Amino acid sequence: MTTDKATEQASDVHISFDNVVKSYDGSTQVVKDLNLDVNRGEFLTLLGPSGSGKTTCLMMLAGFESITSGTITIDGRAIQDILPHKRGIGMVFQNYALFPHLTVRKNLSFPLEVRGMSASERNSRVMRALELVQLEGLENRKPRNLSGGQQQRVAIARALVFEPEIVLMDEPLGALDRRLREEMQYEIRRIHQQLGVTMVYVTHDQQEAMVLSDRVAVFRDGRIEQIATPETLYEEPSRVFVSSFIGDNNVLYGEVREVQDNDICHVSIGPDRNVQALSVEETKPGEPVWVAIRPERVGIAKTENQYSNQFDAIVNDIVFMGDHLRINVDTCGVRNFIIKIPNLVGHGAVLPGDEIQVGWATLDCRALSMDSEKT
Repeated sequence: MTTDKATEQASDVHISFDNVVKSYDGSTQVVKDLNLDVNRGEFLTLLGPSGSGKTTCLMMLAGFESITSGTITIDGRAIQDILPHKRGIGMVFQNYALFPHLTVRKNLSFPLEVRGMSASERNSRVMRALELVQLEGLENRKPRNLSGGQQQRVAIARALVFEPEIVLMDEPLGALDRRLREEMQYEIRRIHQQLGVTMVYVTHDQQEAMVLSDRVAVFRDGRIEQIATPETLYEEPSRVFVSSFIGDNNVLYGEVREVQDNDICHVSIGPDRNVQALSVEETKPGEPVWVAIRPERVGIAKTENQYSNQFDAIVNDIVFMGDHLRINVDTCGVRNFIIKIPNLVGHGAVLPGDEIQVGWATLDCRALSMDSEKT
C-alpha cells in the first residue's frame, strides 16, 4: 500500500511558528501573529514584496533576529535560546558571504573545522559538496577567479557541506543575470530533490517561487495571505492580492446580483454589464466583490455568444512577446484590460484601434470578497 507524499509530510512537521510576533520598536509589528508549519523535506518559499516580513521570518528562524513573542520550534524543541551556529541550519545569502582570501576548499572546510571534524572527514565532505553543485576541479580557486554563478554554487555547497537537515536561502539569486538566475533555479531544485532536506526560501520573484516550491506562503504586511501549492495559488487564489502577485490578472469591481447553488454568481460590473463567475467565498446578493480573470484565459470572440462572458472592446496597444501577443484593450469600463493570445495566429491578427469582442468562460474568473482584503 502506498502513502500519499503530502499526507506523509503533513504528519511530520519539522518547523513550527506559533503566534510569532516581531517588532523592532515595540509598537509597529513587522510580523503579526504568524502561525506556520513546515513539513520535513519540504521546499517552502516565503514570497512577497519588500517589507512584507518574509526575510524577518527567515532571520528569526536562523537566529539572527530575536522573537518579540511567540515560539519557533524545530522537531518540537523551542529554539529561542539556541545560538545560531548550534541550530544545525545551513544558510545561503544573496551576497554569497564567501571569504575572499580563502580558496573554495577552505571556504567549505571552515564550517567543518568549527565543528571539530578531522582533516580526512573534512576533505571527504568538501569533495561530496563540490560534486553535488558540479564544481569538481575548482577547489583551489579563490572566489575572485569564479563567475557569479560559480560563487553562488560555492555558497550553496558551504551551506550543505556539514549536512544540515534545514537549509535557509535569502534571495540567493538576486545578484545574477536573468539567464543565469533561471539556470540556478533548476540547479537548486535538482539539489533539493537529490538531498530531500527541508528548505525555506525567500524571494520576491513569483516565477522563482513557482519553479522551486512544494508550497508558497504569500506574505503581505507581516501576515500570510495564502499558503498553497504553486498551482493552487495560480488557479485558485483566495484574495485579490494573491491573484495579482502571482502572475498577471485583470480585476473588475462589481456587486453580486444572484448566487446559484453551484457557487456560480452573477456580478453587475456596470450598466447592462453582468459577469458570471465562480464564487471563492460565500457571497450574498448586494455584496461588493472583485472579479479576477487571468489574461491568458481571455479570448478574442469570433462569433456572437461564443463565451458565457462576452463584451465589446477597443484595442489600445499590442506588444509582441515572442511566443505570445500581449493585447491592451478598453473593455468593461477598464482602460488597461490585458489579453494574452498565442503567437499562432500571426502578428497583425488585430491592430490598434480595432473594435473587437473579448470573452472568457465562467469557471475562468473568480469573485473574491472585498472583506478579505481588509483583514
